[in-house]
Amino acid sequence: MSAPPLLKPPATAAAASPRSVASVPRATGLRSACARPTRRLQCSVSATGGGASSEMSDDNQGWAKRSLEELGSLPDNDTYCLMALSPLDGRYDRFMKDLLPFFSEFGLIRYRVLIEVKWLLKLSQIPEITEVPPFSEEAQLFLNGIIQDFCIDDAKEVKKIEKITNHDVKAVEYFLKQRCSSNPEIAKVSEFFHFGCTSEDINNLSHALALKEGVNGVMFPTMIEICKALCSLATQNSAYPMLSRTHGQPASPTTVGKEMANFAFRLSDIGKSFSEVKILGKFAGAVGNYNAHVVAYPEVDWPKVAEEFVRSLGLQFNPYVTQIEPHDYISKLFNLFVQFNNVLSDFDRDMWSYISLGYFKQIPKAGEVGSSTMPHKINPIDFENSEGNLGLANGTLCAISMKLPISRLQRDLTDSTVLRNLGVGLGHSLLAYKATLRGISKIQVNESRLAEDLEQTWEVLAEPIQTVMRRYGIPEPYEKLKELTRGQAVTKDSMQQFIDGLDIPEEVRSELSKLTPHSYTGLAEDLAKDIEKVVDLESGFKIK
Repeated sequence: MSAPPLLKPPATAAAASPRSVASVPRATGLRSACARPTRRLQCSVSATGGGASSEMSDDNQGWAKRSLEELGSLPDNDTYCLMALSPLDGRYDRFMKDLLPFFSEFGLIRYRVLIEVKWLLKLSQIPEITEVPPFSEEAQLFLNGIIQDFCIDDAKEVKKIEKITNHDVKAVEYFLKQRCSSNPEIAKVSEFFHFGCTSEDINNLSHALALKEGVNGVMFPTMIEICKALCSLATQNSAYPMLSRTHGQPASPTTVGKEMANFAFRLSDIGKSFSEVKILGKFAGAVGNYNAHVVAYPEVDWPKVAEEFVRSLGLQFNPYVTQIEPHDYISKLFNLFVQFNNVLSDFDRDMWSYISLGYFKQIPKAGEVGSSTMPHKINPIDFENSEGNLGLANGTLCAISMKLPISRLQRDLTDSTVLRNLGVGLGHSLLAYKATLRGISKIQVNESRLAEDLEQTWEVLAEPIQTVMRRYGIPEPYEKLKELTRGQAVTKDSMQQFIDGLDIPEEVRSELSKLTPHSYTGLAEDLAKDIEKVVDLESGFKIK
């Protein structure tokens, strides 16, 4: 086989052999990105903000762990972070490492290599394509080794080729031809690496795999951890009475735990919808009609072959496409993230308000400064950081969601640059999730402040008293309580005096007299305790 034009001959090496890593500025001390989410509900608050586990639970994801370890061996991360344009890659890089294998340029190149190699292997299994006979076991191991051992040096080699081709997917094809030139069995059929493919056949499957594996392996575990943390807040604080505030004004009391349970349920309920998203892929050539395929091998059932190939990658098949897969599933997926983020932003704002009211104390951290001039301050910076990043995340996710389904005629290139930002919206989301978890880990209930507010708002008992009055036929109960409480200073004594004057059975009057703002919480405590029975993390937060 002649070498691709203008390209240097390959540096031959066994596919499975270790490769040295060039010195370029990247990160140190990286953690694994690839643990699968724990499905059993175990509500516990993490002080670290968690994310993916350091233990690999799926050998097929080992490449992601290895790529992070490889990055960890590279020097001078501080310089890189100082010069990064995006804070995700700079100031916040230590929180983003788990996403790097999936949504970085390295990740995209690696997925492209995977698709090209798997396609050549698929072609070798089609009897009608005699030009690509079945590979020997040795050749199969060689090809699979290219995928399994793909490293930063390989990605850098692809980028060198791209400087000549000015085409990123073609550079991958040339890289594979070079890498396989040392294996005669593969070299003689290497022109079939990109057989029948348009670039988008490779790209759409690469993005689909990145989304499926990155979301399942990194995003969902952290989202599950938030739900568990909220469940813990709910059950541990189920009995603490707290003054509600509707329109910012005192309202019927609740409990701290019940308000936490509300968010646990909302977020976990959104999680169920993720399992309904189908990650789709296409492999139908230049405009979705298998034009070139049919001319070359008219006897092959190409739609069937394409479907088998896409499904073999763990993706769902989209049979009706143009040059591109229309990206509707990405819109659906990102809209769910937007919905989850909206609810979490609501939680962040409520926590900020509760801290402002003194209902929660923040645990001071040794050495940490709250204000450059006011030494006493402990600011709710984690909830504020989360809220800000959720806004940035949703702005990006919404822009991507609205743009991607729109493409002129059979395609334009506007989706290509947008797709390179999939990790940006998810990155700001992940940063927010970890900030929320840090905020949760630093709070504790301020019982005395809760009790103080309740003791000062006896007027909240106007609701149960007038409701009981209705039961016993006392006329205008609402109006009577309105006259007593609206705009008036209400005390325990004035409320007791009103109860004593009611024409109701003595035993009922006695029960009303025992009622206080602290005890008037309805079933809030029970609802909070029951949250683990209704939060379902088994059927949600996963893409199949």
